[in-house]
Formats: sequence, structure tokens, C-alpha cells
Amino acid sequence: MKTILLLTALLFSILICNSQNVQLHYDMGGSIYDKDLDGRPVLTSTVEMFKADKWGSTFFFIDMDYKSEGIVSGYWEIFRRLRFWEPPLSIHVEYNGGLTKSFPFNNAYLGGVSYAYNSPNFDKGFSITPMYKYIQKHSSPHNFQLTGTWYIHFAKDGLCTFTGFADWWREKTDAGNYIFLAEPQFWVNLNKLKGIDDDFNLSVGSEVELSYNFGGRDGFYAIPTIAVKWTFN
Repeated sequence: MKTILLLTALLFSILICNSQNVQLHYDMGGSIYDKDLDGRPVLTSTVEMFKADKWGSTFFFIDMDYKSEGIVSGYWEIFRRLRFWEPPLSIHVEYNGGLTKSFPFNNAYLGGVSYAYNSPNFDKGFSITPMYKYIQKHSSPHNFQLTGTWYIHFAKDGLCTFTGFADWWREKTDAGNYIFLAEPQFWVNLNKLKGIDDDFNLSVGSEVELSYNFGGRDGFYAIPTIAVKWTFN
């Protein structure tokens, strides 16, 4: 619980200082998979930050799940891409971890090489990152992970955005030895509509969690959300 409170404090400090966007998702997993996901939190907040500099880039996100009694879990990922040469290749280092009320996530430390592409006007781009993954205090700690990310701004003046990530990694669990997780998001950016102020940075859309053998679940799941996002300038 102390860790959850610490994550909460970190969330609000990020909101004040450095955030690029804040999201709120209404999760429909409990309605679709009423038996398997009974009791699953319906509200999740996400804070994302991306910052590029002359030595590479930094990205992190923090997820918090809410029930009527308050925050019941927190999870975050942070990575640094480092280079002293021209793109597209960079060194990639990453940390994943979190906590629920019932059990902690194992600390995961990752390292690899990332290839990234961005179009000249930054209306689309993607990255591919193969990594070694060390899962602390796991019965089989030495693993690998392959991650892909993408973004596309399209329609008139970037009215719509399609973005997301996909992870495939090895981790020995009761469900199997390999896990897949992808979270594509679709957004309609309201400030691109005629008559709406350019500084009104609200987007509405959806995320779909596509997973296989993830979160202690056996098999494939597709869990959609209804979401809103505010992007900070």
C-alpha cells in the first residue's frame, strides 16, 4: 500500500511538471468476459511522457487502476534510448514494475538495440526493439522481448491518430512460456475540428488490449475501452 501511495504522489508530480498527455479509460473487460474477469477494475488512468534530446529520447507511462475503494494497482514502464551517432539505431535500456493489492509485479530490466523511423513531417513513424529481459526473483529470470511501436496522424489536418505498441516475450507462467500483449489506440483530436480552439487538446477514442497468456490468463483476450485524453503543449 505504501508503494501505491508513492506511485500516486509520483503521478501528481508528473501532472504538474512534465506530462505530455493524461488518459482516462473505461474498461469493458468485465462486461465481455463476465466470469473470467469478474471484479476487474473499470477505470484506468494513464500518464505518458516522451522527451527527445540530442542524445536520444526518454519515454515513460504510469497506469493506475481504480475501484470504489480507491487505487488498487499501479504499474509503470520507463525507457531511455541513447545514441552518439546519427539515427535510426540507438541503445535501449528499460525498467518495468508495479504493484497490486494482492501481489507485486516482478522487477524487469531490459536492454537492447532500437531501430526507429519517423517521416520528415512526423505524421507517422514506428520502432522495433529486440531486447534481453531479466525478470528479478523469477524462477526463469533470463528471457527476451521484442517490442514494436507505431503512430499515424491522418485525415484532414491530423484529425485522427492511430498509435500503440506490441510486445512479445518469453516468461515461464502457468499459462505457458510466451506472452503477447498489444494495445492499439484510436483517437479523434477535437481541436482539429472546425470552430474548436487549437489549444483545446482533448481527444476521444478507444484502446483495445489484445493479449495471449497475459496477466495469469490462459489464451487470447480482446478487451476494449472507451477513453478520453488531454495532451499538454
